[in-house]
Amino acid sequence: MSKILIVADHLNGQLNGAVARCVTAARAIAGAEIHIAVLAADPAALASQAAAIEGVAKVLTVANPAFSHLIAQQAAPVIAKLATGYSHVFGPSSSFGKDVMPAVAALLDAPQVSDLMTVEGSHRFTRPIYAGNAIITVEAPADKPVVATVRAASWPATGAGGSAAVEAVSVDVALPSHTRFVELKQGSSDRPDLQAASKVVSGGRALGSAENFAIIYSLADKIGAAVGASRAAVDAGYVPNELQVGQTGKIIAPELYIACGISGAIQHLTGIKDAGTIVAINKDAEAPIFEVADFGLVGDLFQIVPELEKAL
Repeated sequence: MSKILIVADHLNGQLNGAVARCVTAARAIAGAEIHIAVLAADPAALASQAAAIEGVAKVLTVANPAFSHLIAQQAAPVIAKLATGYSHVFGPSSSFGKDVMPAVAALLDAPQVSDLMTVEGSHRFTRPIYAGNAIITVEAPADKPVVATVRAASWPATGAGGSAAVEAVSVDVALPSHTRFVELKQGSSDRPDLQAASKVVSGGRALGSAENFAIIYSLADKIGAAVGASRAAVDAGYVPNELQVGQTGKIIAPELYIACGISGAIQHLTGIKDAGTIVAINKDAEAPIFEVADFGLVGDLFQIVPELEKAL
């Protein structure tokens, strides 16, 4: 029987929504027993959130002041120690997950499966390559733990309703001192979180300026959507980089994605390939975005977007 340990990503006392998606991926492995590891200065509230996820059998908590801000270099040795006896160690493909899981794999002397999309067996999975233009099947060696990051956009979140046992554990591992937390800078917004939103409105370089991005914010507010942007718009300084959608930005899977003035570069399409319905607005009828769009509007976005907002 497979025994799976999921590493909890969290910030400001809240579990990252991707943790519940990791549980869905873990449940795809037949007969799996699923545990979640919570590393925090005070893990009680986070443990309660993790224990409520359906399908979780146990939550392991490690309390340490050093984990008030998770740093991969300090968390990895503890996770590797906790992983003893587990057949799989999963983490979300979040910024933290991408940072910590390779370190865990190295400490366990095990290969890593990145961006796990589907489960075909206990050691057989699919993952994207070539910026998502191809899907490859990989098979991990059966004599080592499977360390993997889970592509959250490819999995729905497992619902609540669970009542897992919570167990406080002590891990005798010396934490590295060569890396320390200094400061966290992040934007604040009243809009839905980009990676968790069911609706997203994104703008591209065609907006022309940061001021012109106001029509994107206005439409998003009208329909209760998060705001995203192409890499070109971010590089041009129209919006902060936390709004970037794509291979080098955020991978999202909203039910509705509206792309305004976005041509559809491969790296951007990688970030939205799991979206439910894609609406593209672009004056270039030959723009690549129309090849993946469910609905396309050819014309000037400065005319179409305000009209669309009025109609809603």
